[in-house]
Amino acid sequence: MKYSFIIPVFNRPNEVDELLQSLTTQTLKDFDVLVVEDGSTLPCQDVVARYASQLAIHYYNKPNSGPGQTRNYGVQRATGEYVLILDSDVVLPPGYLAAVDAELTANPCDAFGGPDRAHKDFSPTQKAINYAMTSFFTTGGIRGGKKKMDKFYPRSFNMGVRREVYNALNGFSEMRFGEDIDFSTRIFEGGHSCRLFPEAWVWHKRRTDLKKFFKQVHNSGIARINLSKRHPGTLKLVHTLPAIFTAGCALLIVLAVIAAICGCPHWWVMLLPFALFAIIICADATRAERSFGVGVRAVAASFIQLLGYGSGFWRAWWRRCVLGKGEFDAFRNNFYK
Repeated sequence: MKYSFIIPVFNRPNEVDELLQSLTTQTLKDFDVLVVEDGSTLPCQDVVARYASQLAIHYYNKPNSGPGQTRNYGVQRATGEYVLILDSDVVLPPGYLAAVDAELTANPCDAFGGPDRAHKDFSPTQKAINYAMTSFFTTGGIRGGKKKMDKFYPRSFNMGVRREVYNALNGFSEMRFGEDIDFSTRIFEGGHSCRLFPEAWVWHKRRTDLKKFFKQVHNSGIARINLSKRHPGTLKLVHTLPAIFTAGCALLIVLAVIAAICGCPHWWVMLLPFALFAIIICADATRAERSFGVGVRAVAASFIQLLGYGSGFWRAWWRRCVLGKGEFDAFRNNFYK
């Protein structure tokens, strides 16, 4: 096989079912699939077995060690020239692998990644979260957007690597959050070629509620500081914007409260930037998704995305940079339960 799909999974048999179903529809068939169970209490072995006659598929079950080490376990058993790393919560359009193959045929490279989209059948909240994670106004386009403020780093929900390059880099590190950016950074540091494949996109379900979404992006903010410690010089302006946004929001609220307490009749002026940002997000998300309901939800999702990431960033900066704690003891409860 030219391609091997690596799918780590933890307690998500229904997601695996949808992903495997989408793999059966691929127009290019030169691939096999390795599903690696990361110590799940809700295994997907029965789901995998249902696809044995339709896919060249292999199932493995191992003790829990986190997503990075689980991907490494799968790649060690893969035979494809390229390994394609997917998260279990994605679904592939029929032409996904054909798009990958066309890009590699036209311009070969060592590693690549693709963007993600929201499916028309996703819930309004899922579409709003997808907007918050992909919009230029919230992420600077660094997750595969046409307009971007930093170069593209492949992420684990949709990433491909030449297997010999993967092995040369010793795969993913022991990090449990931000491990995909750490790996992508090491790809660039190793001098390997890496590109965005715009047409090799996936549908990405992401989180289904805003509380889980906040925890996810908060951990991403923490991981950014950890990544800057591992790879000095990689922290860019775009990575600090959510932290600046968070500090600015806190300052405006404090100033508004002080002004109100002092009897200033125009205290509400301090809150106008919030309203302006909300209008921009609502209008853009409504246009993008053709739904005012999604636009309204996108306002909440965007504030959560920026404030969650920003608060995680500041929290990690205090513990790692000011208090001097190490990566594996500063946030053990967040990543290493």
